[in-house]
Amino acid sequence: MRAPAATRDAQAAAPLPSDWRRRWATAPARWWCGRERVPGTLSGPATLFLVFIPFALGHYISWLLRSVNAMLAPQLVAQANLTPSQLGMLTSTYFLAFAFAQLPIGIALDRYGPRRVQFVLLLIAAIGTLAFAGGRDFAGLAIARALMGFGLAACFMSAIKALNTWLPANKLPSVQGYLIAAGGLGAATATLPVRLALHHMSWQWLMIALAGACIAVALLILFLAPTPPAAPPRPFTRSALVETFTHPVFRETAMLVLLPHTVFFGVQGLWIARWLADVPRYGEQAIAWLLYLGMAAVIFGSIAVGMLTEWAAKRGWRTLDIAAAGILVFLLLQCAFASGWRPAQQVLPVLFMLVGCVTGMEYSIVAQAVPPALTGRASTCLNLLIFIGAFIVQAGFGQVIGFWRPSPLGNYPAVAYQCAFALLVLIQLPGLCRYLLRRFR
Repeated sequence: MRAPAATRDAQAAAPLPSDWRRRWATAPARWWCGRERVPGTLSGPATLFLVFIPFALGHYISWLLRSVNAMLAPQLVAQANLTPSQLGMLTSTYFLAFAFAQLPIGIALDRYGPRRVQFVLLLIAAIGTLAFAGGRDFAGLAIARALMGFGLAACFMSAIKALNTWLPANKLPSVQGYLIAAGGLGAATATLPVRLALHHMSWQWLMIALAGACIAVALLILFLAPTPPAAPPRPFTRSALVETFTHPVFRETAMLVLLPHTVFFGVQGLWIARWLADVPRYGEQAIAWLLYLGMAAVIFGSIAVGMLTEWAAKRGWRTLDIAAAGILVFLLLQCAFASGWRPAQQVLPVLFMLVGCVTGMEYSIVAQAVPPALTGRASTCLNLLIFIGAFIVQAGFGQVIGFWRPSPLGNYPAVAYQCAFALLVLIQLPGLCRYLLRRFR
């Protein structure tokens, strides 16, 4: 008896067993390549859920792991018997590895896209975080910390590259402000929430949980983020490097904002907490609260800076002028630290983190000025300079403090911090003075 026509048609359309084997064999390649989309075809909600949220979570994890040593410092010092210079060096190895990864990451982002690069590097970050949890001495902890820095080195740049691909140019400044705010939320999580978590688990188990979070975010990016059509790769030659570093907007922005940005990153991630412990002599709970408020200030400050940048651009104002005004206020705050100003010791760290957000404007300034083919490399060149500087600031700050002897309770004198902040002000002043002289002329 012959089968009905509908049944015959369904049997003809059904894939053969070989087709199923071919689909299973190519499934990893399809997952790796992702769904290819043309820029400009994503709706607003699709851009939010497929692009912004997955990459913002990666940036969140990056700031959390970068700042977590501020809360773990007492445990790390007790376990490995660290001096201030060793603590600064240990924490700053994150920045050093982060910096040296930037140029290779810039090449990879422009060639392979942010989705694939971010997936692989977040898995490396998870390995480094697990190794940090198992570290027992300075050398082991430093190597693991460097591996974490390498694995998290693309979090911000991959997000910038993805947003530049899928968003219109006029929306970039405000959305980049939201992205930096997501990082501030990660830094806020590294304060009071980490302090509360340490009441219920050891710091080693906390790091294991954060390694699991790195893997979860990597998988989220792999399966959700779209992939744009492949563009012809542009080799990262010496001329391309020279073109990036000699671009007039890149050079002018770096001369004004670069050093304040390195100071913000180098001090915020470790030494603000140590200053609160040694100078006003606050307890760990009070320090956690103040750092939490400071990170909340980073969130609101980052959003405000993005909105301010977009607002100024619509009115034809120079974004660098707004950045210069913010950096002037930032330097005045550091002068308050250097002078030992006592009336507002609780407010100074929060204001430091709030006003320091203005240094993040350089990413959007440079990204809008350079050609689209150079956005990934220009941003990573900025990161290279910023994180080398942050490594020097964070390690050097500890070296300066180490010239003084601690009290029997382990606290370093206020004059040590005053000298360290005074040196920071001195290295930032020339860039601001140069910009103001050129602007008034």
